[in-house]
Amino acid sequence: MNMCRWLSVSRSGYYQWRGREPSRQSLRREHVRQAVVVAFNQYKQRYGAPRVTVELNEAGIACSLNYIAQLMAQAGLKARNGKNYKYFPSPNKFNYVSGNLLQRDFTASKPNEKWVSDITYIRIKGGHAYLAVIMDLFSRQIIGWAMDINMTADLIIDAFQMAVGKRQVQPGLILHSDRGVQYRSGEYQRELLDNGIRASMSRQGNCWDNAVIESFFARLKVESLYAENFRGLDDAYSSVFEYIELFYNNVRRHSTNGYKSPIEHERIYYEQCA
Repeated sequence: MNMCRWLSVSRSGYYQWRGREPSRQSLRREHVRQAVVVAFNQYKQRYGAPRVTVELNEAGIACSLNYIAQLMAQAGLKARNGKNYKYFPSPNKFNYVSGNLLQRDFTASKPNEKWVSDITYIRIKGGHAYLAVIMDLFSRQIIGWAMDINMTADLIIDAFQMAVGKRQVQPGLILHSDRGVQYRSGEYQRELLDNGIRASMSRQGNCWDNAVIESFFARLKVESLYAENFRGLDDAYSSVFEYIELFYNNVRRHSTNGYKSPIEHERIYYEQCA
């Protein structure tokens, strides 16, 4: 082999190097590097090495400030907190951006008139899990949800398919979300189009345009998740299932519903319509 001859390396040594399994040190370094990238993007590039280090240590990934600073420098990750920070928007940033049809009107006269959706993260041992939910604004019932360790378009599509599988969707229904890349994906937008659903999106950087779903996430975390230390995705999934399906939808009294649970509120509506 010419390359071995030029570099004065034996062929047997070269092939031994090629077949060598990655060391534990290199595997750990890659694991930490991936966690750094997730944390950096999770906090929208606002955290530098000191805060990323704290986040990872609290998530159970032991690491030092110098180690994280080195990894961030090698990956070109620089927090947006200095004069040298430059923001380069993704070329896909404005693909499939919809107008704000909801206009912060969180009232609905009947089920399946207005839905809202969003994603939040849940700390688990060694990292994060992500939860996507869809809520019907009429009763505040969570009608679709999905969890995964990856925050992809598949996550919100799984939640969406649960929702449309449970409900009788009529053309014209509004489904509101933020402008996250998952909601602007072609796959998700096709799902809306195929079901005659009108997409609505919050204005850029304005969380109040989706305040109801943000409020739900706050209650979920305060009333359930913050009291737990989850070993993994399955552990977190069980807790979310218990809160949404057994407590929140069926039992929890909601002030918007006259202190009826979401399911009870809808039951009364359909009885009155009969």
